[in-house]
Amino acid sequence: MTRPDAPARPAYLRVVRASAWYDLVVTAGFATPWTYALVHDTLSSLGEALDWGALPALDPWQTLYANLMGSVVVVWAALRVVRPLPVHGLLDGAARTLFSAWMAYALLNGVSRILWLFLAVEVAWGIVQLAPWARERPTGAGLLPHRTGRPERPAAD
Repeated sequence: MTRPDAPARPAYLRVVRASAWYDLVVTAGFATPWTYALVHDTLSSLGEALDWGALPALDPWQTLYANLMGSVVVVWAALRVVRPLPVHGLLDGAARTLFSAWMAYALLNGVSRILWLFLAVEVAWGIVQLAPWARERPTGAGLLPHRTGRPERPAAD
């Protein structure tokens, strides 16, 4: 009997969708210059209140990069909400590993310690989405959609 890949289970797809909802909530404010200004001021005030350091003053370059990142993450999150697939969890886990590496680099180089809050959540979502891939060796079944747009189901022996 062929065992289905762990990441193709409904519980895993719920994790993929939940991580997407988290991304939508957290990153939507980064997607436009106007909302980013509000997010920036809120995070900066929180950093000052906790004595973790304020964010640098807003400038057009910082706003541009925040908006680019916010826009891409919102679109990526929307895909995972509407049509979560196991491969989306794998790719999102890989992206979170990269995001975590760059956040750690920034923290080592003196940015506001408010970034620790984001780093902790990125690492947690990364682990939750990558762990099933490390536990089982997928055969490829359930990774990519078939013509119907749904993951393929492994055949029972």
